[in-house]
Amino acid sequence: MREGNQSSTLDFILLGVSGQQQQEDFFFILFLLIYPITLIGNLLIILAICSDVRLHHPMYFLLANLSFVDIFFSSVTIPKMLANHLLSTKTISFGGCLTQMYFMIALANTDSYILAAMAYDHAVAIRRPLHYTTIMSPRTCILLVVGSWVVGNTNALPHTLLTARLSFCGNQEVANFYCDIVPLLKLSCSDIHFNVKMMYLGVGVFSVPLLCIIISYVWVFSTVLLVQVPSTKGVRKAFSTCGSHLTVVSLYYGTVMGMYFRPLTSYSLKDAVITVMYMTVTPMLNPFIYSLRNRDMKAALGKLVSKRISR
Repeated sequence: MREGNQSSTLDFILLGVSGQQQQEDFFFILFLLIYPITLIGNLLIILAICSDVRLHHPMYFLLANLSFVDIFFSSVTIPKMLANHLLSTKTISFGGCLTQMYFMIALANTDSYILAAMAYDHAVAIRRPLHYTTIMSPRTCILLVVGSWVVGNTNALPHTLLTARLSFCGNQEVANFYCDIVPLLKLSCSDIHFNVKMMYLGVGVFSVPLLCIIISYVWVFSTVLLVQVPSTKGVRKAFSTCGSHLTVVSLYYGTVMGMYFRPLTSYSLKDAVITVMYMTVTPMLNPFIYSLRNRDMKAALGKLVSKRISR
């Protein structure tokens, strides 16, 4: 049970990215530019893949789902930050804070597992091109996406329930622009040892797809270096997106590891800048990274845009 000071009326104060008003004005303008670009870019990727028969392929099916997740991932935090800045308030309710934290953890995990599924897709296309359509069947692709969502939500639920049981006695200032599990644990006056253990267990679950990605690319590069790879259309497509995929993975996991793969006590407000990268910048860049280096995607996007203009 939560104590008397922990009621449904409890509000937290989101300090923002830096805590300084002038810098917060800058980040408001930055987020105001990033958010619509993120929405439009990822939505165009989804529409292009759905509308072009040439892109009805496992690789692009996974990419469309990645864009779908990125739209919601950005929408969990940015609109609240923008609204608070416009209304000159920094508050978020206890329930709103827990909801934001739940979806942030769930979508971050889902994102990482879809990235792992994409790496597996590339590995199969290059390592076993003749069996690709059998291995990456529509059923397999759907199971990979559904499994990503299930793991993501399963990982988020215990953290949210455990945080809901904590008491917050004094300082209620969250050192970030959204409700993240690390600053919330630092604010609690309850015993958080079990929460911390669960958090690091969650980090372990989050690390599994990174390990899968590494194994997939070791498989890919060993095949390229040791085996003569047949020059099939599927293999060329896989090669064309390997570099894009590795760029996205590096940006995403590089910032996430810098944030969570370290002791809880070392966290401070200045670390909120790190979260800007994987919470807002990476979802915005994904459509550009994947489309600019892929001829089929560029052609589909050009066709989609020309259709809309002609109407």
